[in-house]
Amino acid sequence: MDVRAQPQPSAFAMYRALVGIGVVCGLLIVAVYEGTKPMIDANKAQALERAIFRVLPKAKASRTFVPSGDGFVSTKGPAQGERIYAGYDESGALIGLALEAAGMGYADTIHVLYGYDFEAQTIAGLVVLQSKETPGLGDKIEKDPAFLKNFEALNVQLDGQEQGLAHEIVAVKSGAKTKDYEVDGITGATISSKAIAALLQASASRWVPRLRARRLDFEAQAEVQP
Repeated sequence: MDVRAQPQPSAFAMYRALVGIGVVCGLLIVAVYEGTKPMIDANKAQALERAIFRVLPKAKASRTFVPSGDGFVSTKGPAQGERIYAGYDESGALIGLALEAAGMGYADTIHVLYGYDFEAQTIAGLVVLQSKETPGLGDKIEKDPAFLKNFEALNVQLDGQEQGLAHEIVAVKSGAKTKDYEVDGITGATISSKAIAALLQASASRWVPRLRARRLDFEAQAEVQP
């Protein structure tokens, strides 16, 4: 049988088939995304809640606040934009605040959550929420005990005018830390270490003066659910 005698599909038919396959694949992707989005959002919310209590270890309950004018107001529904998470003890007394911050690392943007202790005027804990730093080196910012210890009591006291930090948060070489506002870096992950120090410096410089000035906003709305 002469194969050359068989009718060949036209270019239009092939194009139409490819377009049809593309449309079906696109619809499947959208359907999977929409179907899994609620689960993904729920998992993210749970991970964030766990992170809040990690960076505010003395807190037993939390509440979400959003900026409003010069101050802050609590919100119970999903909040868009910037959010502040207040932590309270069993009696409803304000323990501190958890804030999100981000900055460019070695490979991509690093997203963190850190806790602010009003009484000690320190960063009381840090959790890396998202990072794509180099496995085995840069990703130590997420799990290295010695590095994370930097953020158990990192000095973020305000200056005399209470308009900025009294000391700049800086990263130093591993083992060279002598000040409580310095971040003892990770050997082999200098860029990632400096990135964490820089994003905390930028965030704390911006937020701490405002948060201290509006502390009563968080205390006055302390009806919390554990």
